[in-house]
Amino acid sequence: MDSEDVRISNSQAIETEKSVEASLRPSSLDDFAGQRAVVNQLSLLLKGAIGRSTTPDHILFAGPPGLGKTTLSMIVANELGVPLRVTSGPALAHSGDLASILSSLTEGEILFIDEIHRLARSAQEMLYVAMEDFRVDIVVGHGVGATAIALPLARFTVIGATTRSGLLPAPLRDRFGFVGQMDFYEVDELKKILKRSARVLSLDIEENAALEIAKRSRGTARIANRILRRVRDWSEVYGDGIIDMKSTSKALELYEIDLAGLDRLDRLVLEAIAIRFHGGPVGISTLSTSIGEEAETVESVVEPFLVREGFMARTKSGRIITDKALEYLNNRKDS
Repeated sequence: MDSEDVRISNSQAIETEKSVEASLRPSSLDDFAGQRAVVNQLSLLLKGAIGRSTTPDHILFAGPPGLGKTTLSMIVANELGVPLRVTSGPALAHSGDLASILSSLTEGEILFIDEIHRLARSAQEMLYVAMEDFRVDIVVGHGVGATAIALPLARFTVIGATTRSGLLPAPLRDRFGFVGQMDFYEVDELKKILKRSARVLSLDIEENAALEIAKRSRGTARIANRILRRVRDWSEVYGDGIIDMKSTSKALELYEIDLAGLDRLDRLVLEAIAIRFHGGPVGISTLSTSIGEEAETVESVVEPFLVREGFMARTKSGRIITDKALEYLNNRKDS
C-alpha cells in the first residue's frame, strides 16, 4: 500500500473512500459550508442562467485538493436539474476520446473534467473549439485527401477542476466565464462541516471534540471528515461511541497528528531541510528524494500547508525552513 493511502492528513482523494465521501456531500449551495465568495458568485451565475433559460458560462474551480471542487460541480448540476458527465484529464489521452464524449452530450448537460490541466495537447485544442463554437472538427481520410467535417454539438457547460491552474494554457483558461478560486477553510467552517457529517453518519459529537478536529484538519474538508471517521473507529472500539475529547485525542495521537496539525511526513520534510540541508535552500526533487517520497506529493500535498502555516518558504533558490519551524522542532525535541 502506498504511504499516501494511509496518511490520515492526505488531502488527495483516495479511491476506497469515494463512496463514503459521496454520502457526506451536500446537494445544494445552501448546505455547502465555507467558500462564501465562490458560493455567492456561483449562485448568481446559476440564477441568471436559469432566469434566461440558457446554459451557464463554462466554470473553472481551482485550488488545493480536498476543498470541495467536485462537490460544487455536482451541486451545480443538481441546482440546474441537468445530467452530469464525469471524466478526468488523464482519462482523455487522445482527442478521439474527448470527441466521443462531446458528441454524445445532450442539451444543457454538464461535462466535469477533473485535473483538467492534465489534458493531452490534442484534446485541449479540440476543447477550445467545442467550448467556444459548440462543434468538433472530425478529420476524414488521410494525407492530401483528408477532409475536416464540422460536427455541431448540443450546448453544454464544461466544469473544470484543477489543483495547478498555472499549468492551464491561456487559450483554455480564457474560455471559462467563471473562475472560482477555492481557499482553505477557517476552523469555524470546518466545525460546521464536521457537525453536519456527524448528523449524516448518526454520530454523537461534542462541541469541544468538533473544534479540536477542525483545528487539526489543515483547513481541508476532506481531511476533517476523514479524521472524524477515524475518531469514530476509536470511540466504537475503545469508548462508548460518543465523539468526545478523549476519543479525539487518542485517535489523533495514534495517527501522529500533533497540536499544530502536522503529521509524520510533514515533520520529515521539516527535519530534512533543517538537518540534512542546514535550513535550505533545497530543490523540491532533492528534498523529496531525501525523504523517499514523490516530488508531486511533497509539492502538492505537504508543501501548501507548511507554507501557509509559516513553517516553510519558497525562494528562487529552493525551499527554506523558517524560524517558526525551528522553534517547533526544538520544542518537540525538548518535550
